[in-house]
Amino acid sequence: MKTDATGGPDAATQDVTPLVQLVAPDGSRTADPEHAAYRERVAHLAPADLRAMYRDMVLTRRFDDESTALQRQGELALFAQGRGQEAAQVGSAHALAPQDHVFPSYREHGVLHVRGVDPVDRLRLFRGEDHGGWDPAEHNVQLYTLVIGSHALHAAGYAMGVQRDGLVGTGDAARDTAVVTYFGDGATAQGDVSEALVFAAVNNAPLVLFCQNNQWAISEPTSRQARGPLYRRGEGFGVPGVRVDGNDVLACYAVMADALERARSGGGPTFVEAYTYRMGAHTTSDDPTRYRERAEEDYWRRRDPIDRLAALLRSEGEWDEEWAADVEAEAEALGERLRTEVRALGAPPTTAMFDHVYATPHATVDEERAWLAEYESDLTEGAR
Repeated sequence: MKTDATGGPDAATQDVTPLVQLVAPDGSRTADPEHAAYRERVAHLAPADLRAMYRDMVLTRRFDDESTALQRQGELALFAQGRGQEAAQVGSAHALAPQDHVFPSYREHGVLHVRGVDPVDRLRLFRGEDHGGWDPAEHNVQLYTLVIGSHALHAAGYAMGVQRDGLVGTGDAARDTAVVTYFGDGATAQGDVSEALVFAAVNNAPLVLFCQNNQWAISEPTSRQARGPLYRRGEGFGVPGVRVDGNDVLACYAVMADALERARSGGGPTFVEAYTYRMGAHTTSDDPTRYRERAEEDYWRRRDPIDRLAALLRSEGEWDEEWAADVEAEAEALGERLRTEVRALGAPPTTAMFDHVYATPHATVDEERAWLAEYESDLTEGAR
């Protein structure tokens, strides 16, 4: 089997495809002259910034593990695991400006963590307690989208609106705005993503299409959906693409920072392929042992994104055992909070299903709400 730039089997493309990598799997910084501009993007990051990224990745993984356990205990109906994709999410999210707007799919737990979305609110959807769980305007993060790829079109439209509102290319760093949509490799086979590329390209919209290629669209490898590397998908639409090592948090930060600057300045959209690996299951209803080999999983466990950043911190003398212990204690506290507060979530009233059908009052909806309330009242009276 041929290999990718990291030296391992590439289940997605079966070829040798270059990617942006700033930190090698052993934690050493790379020196590829072609990536000098990306190294400049991270030159300002201090050791405290790297430790902040490490902390965010550890907390994201603990959120993932605890949520999986809660689903196994019957507290969640379903959960989409993101283990192994922490660097792609945390690194790219750290490059976002407060005014940038994010359209996630359903696995971007690390992005939501960095943006400040409460961890309990992130699980309301998976518990079936709420259609979304948070106010999108509070953190500039749209609700999770379960329909594969559909949110890419929403993001393209939002980016066109931002452009028409005069929030692009003004030169004001606090005003210029980019829009980011996150999706997986499987979504690239959906028509909505292609349509989003069309609209973003012809309108020169300030959009970053961030594809996390975790190599498995449920049980199908990416090679069953694309004949070539996904980052080239944008070329046919006139959208430049870049492939980044999705397990390298600094490379993901640098590539995203570059794409965001291009979008905010009026340079148009960018397609980013973060080449990573889903170490867990697609969702808690999936069994990856039925379609993946143990050797492949072991290969990627040795390239764990959290271990890679820890190795970098150690190699540069910036690792502190007391600080690391504090991070682990914070992760334990997060797990305890999730166990306690998720179990305490109550069921919403059934009439809540009518609350957000339309933005303004609607006679038919009001009539149906009143009928259901009366029906439930009669049931209660009958039970007495």
